[in-house]
Amino acid sequence: MEIKKVCMNNIDIALIQSDELLLYDINSALDFIATVNYETGCRNIAINKESIAEDFFILSSGLAGEILQKFVNYHIKFAIIGDFSKYSSKALKDFIYECNKGNDIFFVSNEDDAVKKLTPAN
Repeated sequence: MEIKKVCMNNIDIALIQSDELLLYDINSALDFIATVNYETGCRNIAINKESIAEDFFILSSGLAGEILQKFVNYHIKFAIIGDFSKYSSKALKDFIYECNKGNDIFFVSNEDDAVKKLTPAN
């Protein structure tokens, strides 16, 4: 896991890049939140999509809801960076759309968009 810390609008963001699965169940999500917070102090985190188990993107598995609820419970703003066009599920597309309209969870195509979503101008 490679962590790059950036600051924009006086908000620190941890940009995580990993080739290994980091988020695959509730415990891995809690470990991930604790590790990133301990190592960076950041409450705004972005991660590459490839670091998340594929079941996350099958909404009927319940994994996305369970994992994202942990981020919300711990007041972590979270962005997932990647190409989501390969998914044909209308439910997932609607879920991504609704998340992106909110303030806490975002699905974006690149790091720049993640930083912008995680650091709204005051």
